[in-house]
Amino acid sequence: MPLDGLIDDLYYLEGVPPYARFMLPPSPSALLIVNLGAPFRIRAGRDVELAEYADGCVVTMPTRAVEFGYPLWTRSVGVHVKPWGLAPFLGMPAAELCDRPVTIEQVWGRAAVAELRERLAAADGPHEMLTLLEEELMRRLCETAGVGLVRHTSSVIAAADGAVSIGELSVAAGVSSTHLAQRFKELVGVTPKRLARTYRLTATLFSIDPAGPVDWGELAGAAGYFDQAHFGHEVREFTGLTPTRYLEVRRRFQREHPGHVLEGWPLPAD
Repeated sequence: MPLDGLIDDLYYLEGVPPYARFMLPPSPSALLIVNLGAPFRIRAGRDVELAEYADGCVVTMPTRAVEFGYPLWTRSVGVHVKPWGLAPFLGMPAAELCDRPVTIEQVWGRAAVAELRERLAAADGPHEMLTLLEEELMRRLCETAGVGLVRHTSSVIAAADGAVSIGELSVAAGVSSTHLAQRFKELVGVTPKRLARTYRLTATLFSIDPAGPVDWGELAGAAGYFDQAHFGHEVREFTGLTPTRYLEVRRRFQREHPGHVLEGWPLPAD
């Protein structure tokens, strides 16, 4: 499938969120949501205002935590996208949207999005809705220069959980480090180095078992961080939380909503 190298999954979400507000730490992933319920709100960074999104949103790979505020009942379809995967659907450099979520209308136009939302709302169940969204993505898929280079290099970064030399990556790809960084900024929104940092921290945090004790020094060393302080700095930069506080919030979610489909990466922000 042409979409296989661009997206991770399509999903349908309906119901009462376990928390009114979620904090989504940066991860090597982008997001496209078509909203079918009441508006939700997004804050991309603590220094900006919460903004309301009625039709949906497009979030390229972030460099800082994003806060989502949900209505009492939420309904949407969406796509979890690989870091470079939004580029063929955007029509603009991903760097322009880095840490600047936009409405889906701003990317695809009001009339087209209104028609898509109407068809989704009238669909006969979640499976048909996801099929309609997939068809829309296929219809909008455009050839995009540099996607092959960025996809290959990103796959090397991902396979190493971010523990790679960016200089060696550019040599292996047969391009200059400047050219590689430029392509990444255009298609992902961040540099290869930033992507590698995101992969490494995500893999490290996902390796934690919130139910058990955590040896932070051992965890940092195993992940290749210079020392525990370096790891702590990365956690704070990416999540806004200390490692200890991050673990407390993870444990809270696990305690209050055991086995919930969202448990793991989104963190309660209430």
